[in-house]
Amino acid sequence: MANLERRILEGSEAQRPHGVEVLGPLADDERVEFTLVFKPRAPLGALAPQPRSRREVADLRAAADGALEAAARLAASYGLEVLVTDTRSRRLVLAGSAARVQSLLGVDLVRCQWGERRYRSYEGAIALPAELAPHLLAVLGLDARPFARSHLRRAIAPTSPTTAPVVAEAYGFPAGTDGSGTTIGFVELNGGWKEPDLVAYCNEVGLTPPSVSVVGVDGARNSPTGDPSGPDAEVMLDLEIATGAANGARLVLYVGPNTDAGFYAAIAAAVRDVEHDPVALSISWGAPESTYPAMTLAAFEAVLEEAAHVGMAVFAAAGDQGASDGLDDGLAHVDYPASSPWVTACGGTRLELTGTSIASETVWNDLASGGGATGGGISRRFDVPAYQSTITLPPNIDPGAGPGRGVPDVAANADPDTGYAIVVDGLHTVVGGTSAAAPLWAALLARCIQAGAPRGFLNHKLYAAPQAETFHEITQGSNGAYVAGPGWNACCGLGSPRGSKVLAALTTQASSQTPR
Repeated sequence: MANLERRILEGSEAQRPHGVEVLGPLADDERVEFTLVFKPRAPLGALAPQPRSRREVADLRAAADGALEAAARLAASYGLEVLVTDTRSRRLVLAGSAARVQSLLGVDLVRCQWGERRYRSYEGAIALPAELAPHLLAVLGLDARPFARSHLRRAIAPTSPTTAPVVAEAYGFPAGTDGSGTTIGFVELNGGWKEPDLVAYCNEVGLTPPSVSVVGVDGARNSPTGDPSGPDAEVMLDLEIATGAANGARLVLYVGPNTDAGFYAAIAAAVRDVEHDPVALSISWGAPESTYPAMTLAAFEAVLEEAAHVGMAVFAAAGDQGASDGLDDGLAHVDYPASSPWVTACGGTRLELTGTSIASETVWNDLASGGGATGGGISRRFDVPAYQSTITLPPNIDPGAGPGRGVPDVAANADPDTGYAIVVDGLHTVVGGTSAAAPLWAALLARCIQAGAPRGFLNHKLYAAPQAETFHEITQGSNGAYVAGPGWNACCGLGSPRGSKVLAALTTQASSQTPR
């Protein structure tokens, strides 16, 4: 393999969170699994008035003919093993010794430490053999740190807990609907669900247990830990919020390992899922967008764009650590995938109810007492999308940062103090976080579609709707850097939903605009 011509994979430079220490090189014989993500053969173009079929988009967006097969042969020549060939999601999963992986990819694999965690990563940029480089969009899995975190917050001593059915009624979800005839999907990167928990929850709120399916990727499966303080709480929150707010919808979990490769594979599985055909995908996991290499964002953006074209709206939690998104570098950060222009980003509020009527609603921010706060701010990775061109976005507070996509788009109750009663691993508890806002909005969309709203990407419709009529504007509070006020703001976006008015907006607005 000497003197082999190589090309740098664009955007592949390793990105490390603040405070990571490189300990040294990986042992040559350590086994490494990683994923090649291939470029789609054709662009998608403008959104069509009617969604395309998942099969049509999969065919259009397949890799170039023979690209995966040629890459597999090249990998074998380096002594690497092909674990998965997934033409639908343009993935080739490979494995081999660190020495052989370094030889193929032209990088140095290293061991890193971040706090108490040790994990594998790499140095520099990926240098690919010239025959492989033109076909690749990203190499995922080389950085093996837990890639995303759940945006769930547990209540310590909640003063005003509620349930999803009550919040749905307070927000005026369309009467006479329950999401029947639709499917809601969820990305999960850890933990699992237990049927007795969901049955117990339904008994508590007087509902019928829904149909739940699980689609695993890259060896992951439904794996409840039995620890209610662990990741099971995220899975059960997602399921129980959707059950409470859209009891007639079918639910499906897309479960992957908590790596960039597993996260990508789970989203791609939902986009390609002809059997379950979800109308909405709720993602309660994420990380600061600055910690993603540009190639990783490119891979995610490609599949999120496909979601819009198959008629699957994607809702993502905006984060639970305020405007810093949990980084201690003194800068503001927005969370990804919430910051994607193809995603409806969901911020968090503190919702005070009198019965099922809203007494007050403000920005969720418990930072002063050591708790969480809604994420939000201005992206440094994505330009202002077309649908936000008609609103006034605040400047990025970071020195030298220019305009960018504003986060979030919408909001809903997320303060753990006014959080949601759930059942997890046999424990009755109360949780909050923007993890609750994303499935709540997905449930609202399912009910709107049942009532006649078209499927598909919805941000352009939300921004075109009259704000004061369609949303409860959140005008009080801050997330630590950005302050709420009339109109769109970087704490709660357009606001929380007036459900029947959201239905009207989705039904009447044209659907030909693209986000860029």
